[in-house]
Amino acid sequence: MEKDLAMHYVCTLEEAMELIQTEQEFFVSNCGCRESKGECKRSRMDVCLMFNGGEDPSGSDMHQVSFEEVIRILEEARTKKLVARPFRNKDRTKTDGICFCCDDCCGYFLDPDEECDKGQFIEKTEMDTCVHCGACVLACYFGARKMVDARLRVNQMDCYGCGICKVICPAHCIEMTKKGI
Repeated sequence: MEKDLAMHYVCTLEEAMELIQTEQEFFVSNCGCRESKGECKRSRMDVCLMFNGGEDPSGSDMHQVSFEEVIRILEEARTKKLVARPFRNKDRTKTDGICFCCDDCCGYFLDPDEECDKGQFIEKTEMDTCVHCGACVLACYFGARKMVDARLRVNQMDCYGCGICKVICPAHCIEMTKKGI
């Protein structure tokens, strides 16, 4: 079963924090996508978080960091609308770290053949309180949210469960719920 899993999967920033809290050591490297493309328009370069110092990072300058620095990276992800994409080990049995990705330079969003598993959450928008401002449409890198005739339309089949729409919503009408509930 594990072999069917993609290396990366999507999670909310809250889930990322839960993963982080189970670990003792943290290492950060530059994002390989950001290095290969050049300067990222959305965030800083060093946002590839690893839980194992023996990892072979995709980017340069891997170094150990404190828990406090990890919290700063998580806050950068929140403010810069970066998607938390944890990555699994070779056997797909354990999460070894988290990439924080965006639509500016990250290979996943720029290469339609790049595989990534959907998260365990899905958006639930309360349409009665939605103001149809479109802020969440701009924040959804997966194309699950669109404006049609000045009204928000959501295609839950395209939702990966990252929660960025919830973070950005000025009307606070979006919740993330576990799939199947």
